[in-house]
Amino acid sequence: MKTLKRIIIGLVILVLLLVIVVRLVLHESRPTVIESNADQLANKILLAVNKESWDFLKYVQWSFPRGHHYVWDRPNNKIGVSWEDFVVHLDMNAVDGKAYKGDVVLEGEDNVKAVQEAWSLWCNDSFWLTAPFKVFDPGTTRQLAVDAEGQEGMLITYESGGITPGDQYLWFVDNQGLPTEYKMWVKILPIEGVYVSWVDYETLAGGSKLAQSHTLGLTNMQIDITDIKSGDNWSDLGFDTNPIKL
Repeated sequence: MKTLKRIIIGLVILVLLLVIVVRLVLHESRPTVIESNADQLANKILLAVNKESWDFLKYVQWSFPRGHHYVWDRPNNKIGVSWEDFVVHLDMNAVDGKAYKGDVVLEGEDNVKAVQEAWSLWCNDSFWLTAPFKVFDPGTTRQLAVDAEGQEGMLITYESGGITPGDQYLWFVDNQGLPTEYKMWVKILPIEGVYVSWVDYETLAGGSKLAQSHTLGLTNMQIDITDIKSGDNWSDLGFDTNPIKL
């Protein structure tokens, strides 16, 4: 028993030392702000991704890794979220809705938990789809900053909203203002300054642009947005009627 206890303690210490070493090697300090206002660059980004067209687009459908599927009724701010055998129809204005597990309608606390899980999935997954359109969201600040390598970009801070307020992203863009990558300082990751690519743009109905492919620099993990459909009618997405029943 004492030998097993020593082994467990040794493994715990080894893991802690490994975490410390990884942080020391990969951790990047937060960017240095060189200009307190980056609204000009932010507007250039919005022009490049055609936010004007995005604002008038009514319906969007797409899938995220791990089997997360979304249908978005943008004029009414409602979504359909499905994963595993769960389906949730969610009113995002109230963060409330109806949940199903298979053919069973969930009620009470089970419904609340499923709705909250759908909301949490949405907050994370939709960011990978729509982040460039959100640079002027309420609760954001925009600054020009340079990273540890001296590369200049737009540092956007989310002071409120979503599920992890305080997160920061340093965006880098091409000559036209189209985002190509960012580095992030977020609560969910133990390593700061992780690089993420923002590439393989899809042009939607009307002309707005969404990046479909992202590579996480920490692990080279690929995050691909798939099955993107968009339009001004549900039929453009393959539905006869509104699939979100609220």
